[in-house]
Amino acid sequence: MKVAVVTDTHSGITNEEAKELGIYLINAPFMVNGKQHYEGIDLDHDSFYSILDEGADVSTSQSSPADILKLWDSLLEEYDEVVIIPLSSGLSGGYQTMVALSCDDKYEGRVFPVDKLGVSITERRAALDAKKLADNGYGGAEIKRILEEHRKENLIYITVPTLKYLKKGGRVTPAAAALGTLLKIKPVLIIDGDKLDAFAKARTMAKACDIMLEAAQTALTERLKDPSGEASRIYSVHSRNREQAEAFAEEIKKRWPKAEISVDELPLAIACHTGPGALAIAVERKLSEAEGL
Repeated sequence: MKVAVVTDTHSGITNEEAKELGIYLINAPFMVNGKQHYEGIDLDHDSFYSILDEGADVSTSQSSPADILKLWDSLLEEYDEVVIIPLSSGLSGGYQTMVALSCDDKYEGRVFPVDKLGVSITERRAALDAKKLADNGYGGAEIKRILEEHRKENLIYITVPTLKYLKKGGRVTPAAAALGTLLKIKPVLIIDGDKLDAFAKARTMAKACDIMLEAAQTALTERLKDPSGEASRIYSVHSRNREQAEAFAEEIKKRWPKAEISVDELPLAIACHTGPGALAIAVERKLSEAEGL
């Protein structure tokens, strides 16, 4: 049984990394001033942030069914099955589109969309876990089952230096953004798999970081049942804010020295709504050997 693993650039995996990892990638489309561009093809991180600075109208868009089917058809010439891990179904309609497409007789039982409820680094990790499961001999249906059984075992807390981009993306009202800017509020948001919601607010980035660390401790203790972090991964994630993210990672290491910790950059689909300078902490439980890894 040969199983191909597919994800999209919302995972933060680049085209170059995908080739090295043996994972197939769907390049996410963006609309920039009404014109379509593709992350990793004609839209890289430098040009994206330059466009944001210029005040361009930037929004995300779903991959076309034609592009998805073209990739599936190509892979099924070489592989027996395809496992595809898109952005969380709570933040995008891509998963539902893929489920509908996979019901066609041509793909049923051979293409398996997985709703791991991953966003950014947690979507990336799901793709890496799927690849390892495939390499260990698991079929598409079993990979889907294993990953979805653990899809609520991840949380992301994120803060932004300005409400400007959340306002542009419709995540906050203009009035709330204006008031927040006046009061110099730094919101802390929670991405809980299938939803993005307000969590807390702070007056400084330092206080926002403290709130996120305490929230991560609560998540590890109460949801993941792993207060020491020994069985978990913890990520310091940023958008064009690596120096602060690395300092934040040091604070994370002090709290959870037994955890697997890394520093990562937000994919453009999320940075589109946060703008530069965002900082986040993501926590998730690692799959065990008993679960196939």
